[in-house]
Amino acid sequence: MSERRGLVLGGGGVTGIAWETGLLLGLREAGVDLTTADLVVGTSAGSLVGAQVTTGCSLDELYGYQLRPPRPGRPAAIGPRVLAGFAWHLARSRGDLEEFGRRLGGWSEARADAGRTPTLEARYDAVRERLPVLEWPADGRLVVTAVDARTGALRCFSGADGVPLLDAVAASCAVPGVYPPVPIEGRRYVDGGARSGSNADLAASCSRVAAITPVDRAVGPLRTAGEHLRGVRHRVVSPDDTSRQAIGRNVLDPANRAASARAGRMQAESVAEELGRLWGTS
Repeated sequence: MSERRGLVLGGGGVTGIAWETGLLLGLREAGVDLTTADLVVGTSAGSLVGAQVTTGCSLDELYGYQLRPPRPGRPAAIGPRVLAGFAWHLARSRGDLEEFGRRLGGWSEARADAGRTPTLEARYDAVRERLPVLEWPADGRLVVTAVDARTGALRCFSGADGVPLLDAVAASCAVPGVYPPVPIEGRRYVDGGARSGSNADLAASCSRVAAITPVDRAVGPLRTAGEHLRGVRHRVVSPDDTSRQAIGRNVLDPANRAASARAGRMQAESVAEELGRLWGTS
């Protein structure tokens, strides 16, 4: 096994982005800079944070953005209808992970085609606003995950295939039933979280892995980051009680961004020593 360090950034909505940003900043302030990872795997919210930190964006500036008041408007939500859709397709997939992805993908396409999600243009605008740099990192260390809406298969984007970073991140953030699938090369893709909240197994070739996971649950065929990383030296960090309270019940509500970012930064203090040993900085 190569002596590489991996950073896994999982999904968790708007508040997950804020919490991950605050945590990474707090850890860097404590002397543990996880953004120096040799491999960064980003899923959904984590794909955006991963793209930001690997393209040279300042953690201080990213954190400052999270503290800004949100724009007026009704926030998106993973409401009862969407949760019911997830549960229905999970039950019908009978433990088959790709079948679950196919069902979620088809359902997401139907909702988007019926006008029950924001437009694709609106989603691109939202993602573009958060990506100051639209080019893939030159070192090739970023992997962004998405799921093919028709086959349910995982696709990993890294820039080597010519897919623009904006397209890859927009696809990874396309929460089924909430946001429209993203077309890439004649196919449509949904959130990488349709396969796993972290897809941490993609970092299993590393010798040490830090997994930052706002939402890390094993449901049906979906597996936690810890389950994906068995046999690998790793540490999974998920929101503590204070962070969960700050994040609130709607992970897509930007009104909770600032509190989530502050909570992540504060939580860093409690995990810095252990992560420092893992990362080799203490």
